[in-house]
Amino acid sequence: MTVAPPAALLHSPILHTLTDVLNWVGTLVFAFSGALVGVQKRFDLFGVLFLAFVVAVVGGMARDVLIGAVPPVAITDITYFLISVAGGLIIFRWYPRIIALQRPILLFDAVGLSLFAVTGAQKAIEYGINPVMAAILGMITGIGGGMTRDVLAGDVPFVLRGDLYALAALAAGTTVSLGHVLGIAPLGPMLLGGGICVFLRLMAIYRGWRAPVARWGGDKPT
Repeated sequence: MTVAPPAALLHSPILHTLTDVLNWVGTLVFAFSGALVGVQKRFDLFGVLFLAFVVAVVGGMARDVLIGAVPPVAITDITYFLISVAGGLIIFRWYPRIIALQRPILLFDAVGLSLFAVTGAQKAIEYGINPVMAAILGMITGIGGGMTRDVLAGDVPFVLRGDLYALAALAAGTTVSLGHVLGIAPLGPMLLGGGICVFLRLMAIYRGWRAPVARWGGDKPT
């Protein structure tokens, strides 16, 4: 049974369109991310495209299921599938040229993370989710695809290794939720939250900022 979106969505066509565009851009960026790992792991074409699609949509699908927006938009709207496949094909065909742009790729990944985090939190709010949990759902939307990508590729999920990734997504979602609590129109908090997320990721990439890491992992008990 499909849950009808709340009235807030219906009365905000501009915000709805903006959210769709941001989601499409984020989908392409994360499709690139998944396809890059697939090529590096020497997957075949199907494996690369599958990983591109999974990374691009699984975070949003998890959010939609949790908030009751079912079937998830990534299933009902073919646009997400087409964008994911296009991103995977681009990487599969032109990988040598694209991998030379490693730093710009990390920047695009930061942008994709911020887009998914803010749109994920905003959609959760529009479906009546508590602002605290909406912020967490924004984070899940941003990091879900990357975690799935790493698991399928046989790696420890990137977000669990101390880099400012999940925390950056959480900061973006929290900003959106705080703006809602304060009664601020969504666009401002979404832009601010996205900017904070990108800033934290850039500091992690260029300045080595990291979250605290457990000091005793791997040590033998004394």
